[in-house]
Amino acid sequence: MNLLWMSLVTFGVLQVTVFCTTIYLHRSLTHRSLELHPAVAFLMHLHLMAFTGLIPRQWVAVHRKHHHFSDQEGDPHSPLLVGLWRILLGNYFYYRKEAANPATVRKYTPDYKPDLLDRIPHNGYGIVLGYGIFMLMFGPAWGAAAMTAQMILYVLLSASINGLCHQVGYRNFDNTATNLVWVALLTGGEGLHNNHHEFPTSARFSQKAREIDLAWPVIRLLESAGLAKVKRLPAAKAA
Repeated sequence: MNLLWMSLVTFGVLQVTVFCTTIYLHRSLTHRSLELHPAVAFLMHLHLMAFTGLIPRQWVAVHRKHHHFSDQEGDPHSPLLVGLWRILLGNYFYYRKEAANPATVRKYTPDYKPDLLDRIPHNGYGIVLGYGIFMLMFGPAWGAAAMTAQMILYVLLSASINGLCHQVGYRNFDNTATNLVWVALLTGGEGLHNNHHEFPTSARFSQKAREIDLAWPVIRLLESAGLAKVKRLPAAKAA
């Protein structure tokens, strides 16, 4: 088994997962900052179903509630309320608790339109497909280990955004979120969290030249190919 090759493939899948999260789940479904061609949205949903088991409507509901109560009582995962280490190590459990609340899902996603994948019973178990793909590539044991590593890294990156990017870093704007460039590089721009909280409906997260939102050129490429349409951008740039 070529461990370097397996590591590169695993990291590649992780990054595709990250980009599907920020472009499809976050910017398109949650904040409606861009529209994706149905085929692109379907493929991104399929990838997330296979490699994370996430249910988009639940993710959208939890994130919208986070913005509604950002770092205040009611925020599903605020490090300022429960402590940084609890979010870094337990963000998954805070997310699952809120995602499993039917009242939260109903209240924050009245506009959600289910697609074909949403109608598949028990689609949260789509990770079985992801495990199968990894096992076909690397064999049962190594494949299962690589898929598990991909999922754990994804959870840790999400925890870094919800934890570190509300307590560590710099601010361009007066809100409780922060920017961390290195987190942004690993999360398709999500680490530019202070910028995002200032302009939550913007399709672009970067505000300064040194801030890199890697998902933005992907969005522009999709737009140039007629596969996406940017609807909103920041009202102004940071000084």
